[in-house]
Amino acid sequence: MPIYEYECSACGSHHEVVQKMSDPPLTTCEKCGEAKLEKLISHSAFHLKGGGWYSDLYSSSSGSKDKKPESKSESSTKSETKAASA
Repeated sequence: MPIYEYECSACGSHHEVVQKMSDPPLTTCEKCGEAKLEKLISHSAFHLKGGGWYSDLYSSSSGSKDKKPESKSESSTKSETKAASA
């Protein structure tokens, strides 16, 4: 379940609450009791680290994306030519 951050505009306190995505947002501050609690937009804790398909194939300008994949007919023609010449 995600952690949501709230800030009370009346007293300025911050709250972190573990809620389901389907739960309604909180409105009442736990400290002062005022109904001036606002949900904050915060940074995600999800980070991609290390090597992977994104860093290997899409981020570099000289990666394998510049090479055309060989079709089945081209590879079979090459193998038939090698077999005939041997």
